[in-house]
Amino acid sequence: MEYTTVGVVGAGVMGVGVAQNLAQTGHRVVLVDINDEVLDGARRELRTSLRAYAMFNRGAGIDQADIFDKIEFTTDYELLAKADFVVENVTEDWNIKKEVYERIDRIVRPDVIFAVNTSAISITRVGSATSRPERVVGMHFMNPVPMKPMVEVIRGYHTTEETLDAARRFLAELGKECVVVQDVPGFVSNRVLMLTINEAAFLVQDGVAPAADVDRIFKTCFDHKMGPLETADLIGLDTILKSVEVLYESFNDDKYRPAPLLKKMVAAGLHGRKSGEGFHKYR
Repeated sequence: MEYTTVGVVGAGVMGVGVAQNLAQTGHRVVLVDINDEVLDGARRELRTSLRAYAMFNRGAGIDQADIFDKIEFTTDYELLAKADFVVENVTEDWNIKKEVYERIDRIVRPDVIFAVNTSAISITRVGSATSRPERVVGMHFMNPVPMKPMVEVIRGYHTTEETLDAARRFLAELGKECVVVQDVPGFVSNRVLMLTINEAAFLVQDGVAPAADVDRIFKTCFDHKMGPLETADLIGLDTILKSVEVLYESFNDDKYRPAPLLKKMVAAGLHGRKSGEGFHKYR
């Protein structure tokens, strides 16, 4: 194994998923977030995710104690000094990301690669906040991370071939393949997906069809496993809104204008599965 210890910054749903995948493939993980309350939530999320993984992968032989033993939950960013690779998963807010990268750039060894797990923010822009832009690469994981075999890798302006090769080796250690795309806002997946979700929200807002019927059409007519609004609930409507806003700001194109219903739901705290209600209700 080339990357023994991996730093994971951000202990939300995506960060926990990355940490779980790493631990399941034998890596040591330093999982960092801002306070103990967030980390306690991450532990609960990890237990839930491990149960779901075991349910969908019967016979996988998941040892929860071993997984937890491999993950160090901490608020101490200084522990990232021992990382051989770093995956960042903080919220889709440039000001927060910029501050995080300026902080970890001073702590992590200069030869270590930073993988930006983002939905829409420019990898080139992230690289500009560090002293190692050639070692910054986009790594857009899909949710749930341990169960998705493909990762969208994004090449920033300064990202070198050596960094891309290292990213491929890192993902191979996690049992994943990748597709390399260029650095434009939203890349491939979210430039299409966010438009689809946003337009689906407009359909509900305009009374064309309720959320359940919008999703049913996509699942039954196009054989999608999930409809666009179920997908939005899984990702988190707050994350969806931020991603659409980044696309709107980046392209200055009205087709990315966030649906007022989406903005209203986020303001009301209806963030999807993680809050118990979004376009659909959850226990």
